[in-house]
Amino acid sequence: MTDWTETYRPSSLAEVRGNDSARDDLREWAETWDEGREAAIVHGSPGVGKTSAAHALASDMGWDRIELNASDSRTKDDIERLAGRASRNTTLGGSDRQLVIVDEADNFHGNVDRGGSRAVTDIVNSAAQPIVLLANDYYEMSNALRNACQEIEFRDVSARSIVPVLRDICRKEDIAFEEEALEAIAEMNSGDLRGAIKDLQAQAQGRDRITSEDVMTGERDRTRGVFEYLDTVIKEADAREALEASYDVDETPDDLINWIEDNMPKDYHGEELADAYGFLADADRWLGRVRATQNYTFWRYAADNMTAGVAAARREPKGGWTRYGPPSYWSKLGRTRGTRDKRDYIARKVAEASGVSTGTARREIMPHLAAMTHHCKNRELTVAMAARYDLEAEHVAFVTGSGEDTNKVQSIVEDARGLREELAVEGAEGAFEGPDGDDGDTDADAGQSRAAAGDEVDGTGNDETDAKRDDADGNDADSGDDRHEADDDGQQSGLSDFV
Repeated sequence: MTDWTETYRPSSLAEVRGNDSARDDLREWAETWDEGREAAIVHGSPGVGKTSAAHALASDMGWDRIELNASDSRTKDDIERLAGRASRNTTLGGSDRQLVIVDEADNFHGNVDRGGSRAVTDIVNSAAQPIVLLANDYYEMSNALRNACQEIEFRDVSARSIVPVLRDICRKEDIAFEEEALEAIAEMNSGDLRGAIKDLQAQAQGRDRITSEDVMTGERDRTRGVFEYLDTVIKEADAREALEASYDVDETPDDLINWIEDNMPKDYHGEELADAYGFLADADRWLGRVRATQNYTFWRYAADNMTAGVAAARREPKGGWTRYGPPSYWSKLGRTRGTRDKRDYIARKVAEASGVSTGTARREIMPHLAAMTHHCKNRELTVAMAARYDLEAEHVAFVTGSGEDTNKVQSIVEDARGLREELAVEGAEGAFEGPDGDDGDTDADAGQSRAAAGDEVDGTGNDETDAKRDDADGNDADSGDDRHEADDDGQQSGLSDFV
């Protein structure tokens, strides 16, 4: 049996259900794309029709299309090879446009990407073809990428909009149904149209009629909302009930502890609050062991403490309504995320250039770089740093403390680009050098440029110089010490490479 979600995928935007406003925004974006040549981010919960809408748009516009998945192509090289090429290609089918659809685009984040997020931002800024990025979580995407695109939000599809779709499929498949059965399936999926169609297909398999009794008997397990669970654990349940109810909450222990910790003081006071915090502290220790050992069986002990323990700490009944909210810790992370992204990007660049770990670069080398280039007072050194680590204006501003948009920082970045281009040309010329390393045309200025960008050049190629270079890196060629010792001394090795 073919997948009904594919068989009945909308072929036109007019057939997309439940998001009329977003659908119209998407069409308007496509019709006016030539004016601003801006990519679009279509975001919303899984199953609300984002991918279907993108493909339907291409059909309506008569555009060719190419679909990529960010989970499969997350490094800078992958993105530039696939999405970059597609965004600049002329179309194969003869149409004027080719729609590039990038699914799971919110996966471009974090250290694992190795430049993927920045690469896709560069691509959407220079693309010659329209690009639609599909994402479940809009705020998991970098600020630079969000600012470069038009935002279009698809909301959860209401049960009232899902039922007509299910009814139409039943009629096309010649399956009789009770209206209550379709309503139950729609309600059961809480806004997920794709999930509702899959459930309908599962119910219809081997049947020529679907009844409400069939649906209720086969209803899958439902997850409990986190706000409902907070009422349970903080106000109502005993220890056993609180633990068992947590099994139905769609939150990991790492997230659930933040929900409980932030909302518990709204109802707990005095000794019961102190006892509850004691249980949360124990839970946090177990979560720390999970992170340190990757042994997820320890999660059970964390869950025992943060649920059963917190419920057991309650000394008196809690009534009434409490305004619970998301953990404030998350909003703090959101406010500082841009800063942390810049810091981590610079640390990775320093680590790659210096042969140390990212942690060593962040803790030990970057503070010294900041001190040496503070407010760009040593301009020559700041240019050398930007060239050495391939830094843009925002990164230079982060290290030096100067304003990103100031003429001083902008000119430093321009000079650093020129310096990198000089070095690239010199490196290409070096391919024609003789066996002794002397091409007969090396001058002192070229050596100084390379030294300014952090490359140690002496032009002699003798063993004594190589030994000095080994010493500067923290490695003695004759000592046999392993790389761990060099990494422990990463501050010295990284800075000696740079200075």
